[in-house]
Amino acid sequence: MKTMKILALPIMALLFLSSCVSVRVLSDYDREADFNGYKSYAFYKTGIDKAHISDLDKKRILKAIDAELSSRGMVKSENPDVLVSIFTKEQEQVDVYNNYWGGGWGWSPYYWGGFGPGWGWNSPAVSTRTQGSLYIDLIDAQNKELVWQGKGVGSLNNTRDIEKKEARIKEFVYEILQQYPPGNTSK
Repeated sequence: MKTMKILALPIMALLFLSSCVSVRVLSDYDREADFNGYKSYAFYKTGIDKAHISDLDKKRILKAIDAELSSRGMVKSENPDVLVSIFTKEQEQVDVYNNYWGGGWGWSPYYWGGFGPGWGWNSPAVSTRTQGSLYIDLIDAQNKELVWQGKGVGSLNNTRDIEKKEARIKEFVYEILQQYPPGNTSK
């Protein structure tokens, strides 16, 4: 029994840490696109206007994308190689945990057959959080076709602290754009 308890602690810690991953990222791209040829960008207002978030958050996201693409040597242009668009999704996530406090399995004269759970109590806990997705689309400006899409999924921090909100948005954008261009080895 001691071995089982000793092994359970690292496994529980690993599960807890893996559930705290800040942003899960996926990307997809057109294998025929020449990503080395994309040196300039502009924001695609038509697509961005359709995103269902506040104008202030749109501005924060676009500022973070602008900073990230500029840091990679891309330039904003009136005649861009790619158009950048965003959209978002969010849903309420409900987590239910059964917390059992107390002893473990063992002999008990109060349990049928004499073997079963020892003392303790069950304390169910329910928590809710907002699970959000941010999509960043890169569209070839010449033929108006989607060539790359990055998606970041994570918990949104509903906070009144603007600095924390901006930091979270920057984290989402940074993690998503680490997947661009395809085959990027600086990840």
